[in-house]
Amino acid sequence: MPASLSRRHLLTSSVAIAAGAALLHEAVRGQDNPAANVADKGADIKISALRGYRVGTKAYLKIETNKGIVGWGEVTGLEPNVAVQLAQSLFELLNGENPTRIEHLWQKLYRSHRDMRGGPFMTHVISAIDMALWDITGKAWGVPVYRLLGGPTRDKVRVYSTPKAHKTGTGGPHPYSGNPQDIENLVKAVKETRERVGKDGTVMFDAHCAVPPAMLIQLAAAIEPYNILFLEEPAVPGNIEVFKRLKQHIKIPLATGERDRTIWGMLPYLHERCIDILQPDCAHTGGITQMKKIATLAEAYFVPLAPHCTCSELGVSASLHASFAVPFLLIHEMYLDGHLMPAGVAKKSFTVDDTGHATLPQGPGLGVEIDESMFAKVNADPNRVFKWPAPTLSDGAVRDY
Repeated sequence: MPASLSRRHLLTSSVAIAAGAALLHEAVRGQDNPAANVADKGADIKISALRGYRVGTKAYLKIETNKGIVGWGEVTGLEPNVAVQLAQSLFELLNGENPTRIEHLWQKLYRSHRDMRGGPFMTHVISAIDMALWDITGKAWGVPVYRLLGGPTRDKVRVYSTPKAHKTGTGGPHPYSGNPQDIENLVKAVKETRERVGKDGTVMFDAHCAVPPAMLIQLAAAIEPYNILFLEEPAVPGNIEVFKRLKQHIKIPLATGERDRTIWGMLPYLHERCIDILQPDCAHTGGITQMKKIATLAEAYFVPLAPHCTCSELGVSASLHASFAVPFLLIHEMYLDGHLMPAGVAKKSFTVDDTGHATLPQGPGLGVEIDESMFAKVNADPNRVFKWPAPTLSDGAVRDY
């Protein structure tokens, strides 16, 4: 190309580019410009208060903000009065913080005290705080929490207990190795459950850490013909070698995780390949934040989640939001209709259809309405008072359960 033509070409091109840029700038200068409407709605929101309430055997936490948006979370598996006091103490680390910085605040709470890190009291309370922070963030942006987690990966979540999916349990303490009658009684419970749900139904068996390894191996062999979905809590957490031993002898899929916390508690099961299904509890393991991380960790090992959940409708909803947003999910535990909390205390926005599947929660945040006026009524019920368990064997020795 001649030099003169090259210069003329460049000059013409430069003028055209400048003109185009001017036109583009004019076109997108107004309110319709997407780039001009990405201000962080949560930038100036601050945590102003944390209130804890004992509600029967549970504790509800309410986090308030300077924008009038509140979030709710549930503590379960803990003495509720202690949970409330610990949560109010942790407010020192939350006061004035931006509640939408959920990961930052989780780390701040979890790592705040080296001697309490990872403990059940601390982690259970952090779980409830985490739920409340997600609730606030969803409400601030006007979307359900599962949208903030990447959107739903499924249209519905299979749940139990339902007429077609039921879990049977141990029915009491058991010896370290069973006599024929001990085994037969448990086999009968599994058999009757299979008959109740039918061949197209789902049966699970919860050993609840109450059937010692030797007897569990005997039992597992006896219930193989009934094709159960999984055998839950085969051993007390703490010694991974016990789980490895059970996995060597039991053909039924093994599931555990409700008493383990955070990604660090779940990793040994995956690394040692001694568990087929993980059962994190959103209210035990560190909230929605950790549920999502555990699911990703398990996905790398092709291990699905079957979340454990003994929360009221508040904690169940939080767990469902996380469950809808993860790709590897088997089934979800829940007990509704006043089983764990009187109806109306925590009003859910999802339903369970005739096929035994939960629908997506509706509305911003967790999609749960809390009726604080009912707290006193719940606490007045003598059947809803926390009591420390005192499990023993028939000879009076203390047992696991």
